[in-house]
Amino acid sequence: MINEIHDDAKSRMAKSVENLESNFAKIRTGRAHPSILDAVTVDYYGSEVPISQVANINIEDARTLAVQPWEQTMVAPIEKAIMQSDLGVNPVSHGNMLRIPMPPLTEERRKEFIRLARTEAEAARVAIRNVRRDANSDFKDLNKDKEITDDELRRAEETVQKTTDGFVAQIDKILAEKEASLMEI
Repeated sequence: MINEIHDDAKSRMAKSVENLESNFAKIRTGRAHPSILDAVTVDYYGSEVPISQVANINIEDARTLAVQPWEQTMVAPIEKAIMQSDLGVNPVSHGNMLRIPMPPLTEERRKEFIRLARTEAEAARVAIRNVRRDANSDFKDLNKDKEITDDELRRAEETVQKTTDGFVAQIDKILAEKEASLMEI
C-alpha cells in the first residue's frame, strides 16, 4: 500500500516536470524553434487547431522559421493568428508560405522571459509539494486506520520527502538551463 502511494506520487511529480518543460518550450529564446508556435492556434473550418496540424514548420536558419500550409487558403489565417499571438514576431508572406524572422531579444525582454520562467518553475514546485502533501495525508489515513505503524508512517514520509527534494532539484536545474539560454546572445 505504501509503495503504491509512493509510486503514484512519483508519477504525478514527473508529470509536473514534463509540464514545466513543455511550458519552457513556449518561452522563446533568440533562436528559432518550431515549438515556439505550439501555443498558437488557427481557425480551421470552424475549429481551433494548432498551426502544426495545418502546416509544416521548419527552421530555415538560426533566426528564421518557415511555415508551409498544406492548403493555400490557410496562409492568411495562419499569418493573422501569429500576429495576434503574444510572441512578438511578424510573419512575412511569400506566396504560399510564411517566413517568421525572430527578432533579437532586448535586455528588457530577456528579463521579462526570465521572470516568466521563474513563475512557471515556482508553479511546478508548488504542484510537486501538493503531491507530497496528498501522499503524506494518505499515509496518515493508513496510520489512523491502523494499517501501518508509526515507524512505517515516518519512513514513508521520509521517502516521499526525498523524492520531492529530487524533483525540486530537477526543476531548479531546468530553470537554470533556461535562464542561461535566455541570457545567451
